[in-house]
Amino acid sequence: MFLSFNLGSAMANKGPSYGLSREVQSKIDKKYEPDLEERLTDWIIAQCGDKVGRPEPGKVGWQNWLKDGCVLCELINSLSGANKPIKKIQSSGMAFKQMEQISQFLNAAEKYGITKTDVFQTVDLWEGKDLAAVQKTLMALGSLAVTRDDGNYRGDPNWFHKKAIENKRAFSEDQLNEGKSVIGLQMGTNKGASQAGMTGYGRPRQILNNP
Repeated sequence: MFLSFNLGSAMANKGPSYGLSREVQSKIDKKYEPDLEERLTDWIIAQCGDKVGRPEPGKVGWQNWLKDGCVLCELINSLSGANKPIKKIQSSGMAFKQMEQISQFLNAAEKYGITKTDVFQTVDLWEGKDLAAVQKTLMALGSLAVTRDDGNYRGDPNWFHKKAIENKRAFSEDQLNEGKSVIGLQMGTNKGASQAGMTGYGRPRQILNNP
């Protein structure tokens, strides 16, 4: 007697995750902020226009809105002026096409100036593994766009904090040479100093008693 086994059916009927994986996912889910969802949604619509639509309220609706990568690609293009990094944006129901567009957005976001530590992974969005990481990336993108102040940002600038700009100081050759002279002068004050009378480390000091 043979037992038939339908792999597809087994995977379709797969229950919820248990144990450690469920605990980890629960902690990740708690990092997701509904207030940020609303702010980021308002910004993306202000930035891209009504053509991107508006998601259903809630985490799942927000994920589905961004999942195919189209809205994200429109967003990064709108921040780039005439030199749009993503030439072709196409809605598709095919998983690999959607993930490809998410990857295009992530690459363009890095080139725009987002640091690697602020960039989410494709599966964080597409599989919904860490939507808080997606929020973090978009917040970093908005902050950078406000900081740049190049005329491409649209929306309320108070939605994001301006990033601190590194203040690099440039010194002329004369200033550098003057600094070297000061250091040399300070070192010169120690020239001719004698170690006479000093004892080496660990050596006992001789005490002479007068008769």
